[in-house]
Amino acid sequence: MKRIIGYLWVCFVTHPLLAQYHNEEIQRGMNEGTLIGIGTSQIRDTYLSPFNYAGWGARIFNERMTFFREMRFSRQQIISVDISSTENPAENVNDFGAFVNYSFAYHYRLQAGANFRLLTGASAHLMGGFIYNTRNGNNPLSAKVDVDLNFSFLALYRFRINGRPVVLRYQGDLPLVGVFFAPHYGISYYEIFNAGNMADVIKLNSFHNKFSLKTHVTMDIPVHNATLRLGYLSSLYHSDINDIKTHILSNTFMIGWVKQFMLR
Repeated sequence: MKRIIGYLWVCFVTHPLLAQYHNEEIQRGMNEGTLIGIGTSQIRDTYLSPFNYAGWGARIFNERMTFFREMRFSRQQIISVDISSTENPAENVNDFGAFVNYSFAYHYRLQAGANFRLLTGASAHLMGGFIYNTRNGNNPLSAKVDVDLNFSFLALYRFRINGRPVVLRYQGDLPLVGVFFAPHYGISYYEIFNAGNMADVIKLNSFHNKFSLKTHVTMDIPVHNATLRLGYLSSLYHSDINDIKTHILSNTFMIGWVKQFMLR
């Protein structure tokens, strides 16, 4: 097992980093996109309430992707901030959510075709945030902190519309293993942090107690001297641990601009 982990580390981290810092002749292209979006959100957290809450969500999304021209590796960093406002079925109580996500990935480019590219790799993902319920008095907030190792997959297709190049991309990220903060049902945050009741609140997560999947589709369209990016992002998060079930689902339509430039 240790040999496998060491091999993955060399493939996805050590090799491209050594090439980056010790071979100054390598040409690198960077693609940076910033998008804003709005869509729907659904939240259910039984630490706060047994009901499903539904409403709207907004997101700011920034991505930087560096392509190593003389190698088959690419590096990706994504930072996103999303907020949501949802209501219970009776429309008299609100859940407010706020989350920050950061991921750092390396992908290996597979040979597919002249206009079609497949990339696969691994990413480290960190998520932190909270859900706040307007009715609860003693326990109004549920905190979420996750650190995951993900499998990541991309497919890119280049084509032309009226003679102008367009890039269509699909990406999926699936957590395989990680750790997260998981308080017990009925235990207040005062008891956890002030009274020192920290037993068993940091848990290993995998498919047995958590399923999460992020997928997004983007289309890059040249407009005069700039590139417009249209996108759709779907985020599903479900966990069942320590008698608490959490379900967070969002669908966001996004728009923004892309910058492309070369580095040495």
